[in-house]
Amino acid sequence: MAGTVMHKSKLSLQTWFWAIYLVSRDKRGYSATQLAAELGIAYSSAWYLLHRIRSAMADRDAGYMLSRIVEMDDTYFGAPKERSKRGRGTEKAKVMVAVSKTAIGKPCFLKMKVIDDLKGETVGEFAIENILKGSLVQSDAYRSYRKPLADDFDHQFEVYDSHSGMLKWLHTLIGNAKAFVNGNYHGLDDKHLQSYLDEFCYRFNRRGFRDQIFPRLLYAVTNSNILGYADLTR
Repeated sequence: MAGTVMHKSKLSLQTWFWAIYLVSRDKRGYSATQLAAELGIAYSSAWYLLHRIRSAMADRDAGYMLSRIVEMDDTYFGAPKERSKRGRGTEKAKVMVAVSKTAIGKPCFLKMKVIDDLKGETVGEFAIENILKGSLVQSDAYRSYRKPLADDFDHQFEVYDSHSGMLKWLHTLIGNAKAFVNGNYHGLDDKHLQSYLDEFCYRFNRRGFRDQIFPRLLYAVTNSNILGYADLTR
C-alpha cells in the first residue's frame, strides 16, 4: 500500500475504502502514524481520516439508548498534574460511563462521555440523554447521583466496595478503555478524547458481529455528516 504521499485534500475513494477496511479489521485500534505508513499518505491525512471514521462511529451510536439494568459511574483519563487532587477532585478529564445489562448480568451496550464536572445537573443530563426513563440504574452512593436519578429512574445505590463485585462490568470496561487509549494513542490531549472513547464504545457495542463490522462501518461513514479538517483543528 505504501507509495507517493498524498495530501488530505487529494484523498481518493480507494484510500478512504482502505482506511475504513483497515480500521474495521484491527480491534486494537489504528494510530495515525500506522495508517499513514500503511497507505502511503501524509500524517495529517491519516489523522483526518481516522477522526472522520470515529465521528461516523459516534453518529451511529448516538441513536441507541441504554435500558433495562444500567451500571453507571464516573472515571478519569490522562496523566495527573503536579500536586493535583486525587479522586473526584482531580484535574484529569472527567468521563461518565454507563453500560446496560440483561437480567442475568450480561453486558449489552456501552456509553462514555467527557464531561466538565460532576455536579448533579451534569450527571442528570448524561442520564436523560443516554438511558431510557424507568430503567434500573445502579451506582455508588455519591451525592451527585441521588437527586438527578430519583425522579426518572429506579435508582439503586450503595457505598462502593471493590470486593463485592459491585459495578463489575462497568469497571472492567473502564480498565479496557484506558488500556485501549493509552496503548494506541500516546500523548492524547483532552480535546479529542471523546472521539477515541467513541471508537472504543463502537467496537464494544458490535463485538457480537465482528464479521459485519466493515460493511457497517463503510455505511456509517458514507452516511455521516461531513466533518472538515478545520472543524477538527480549531
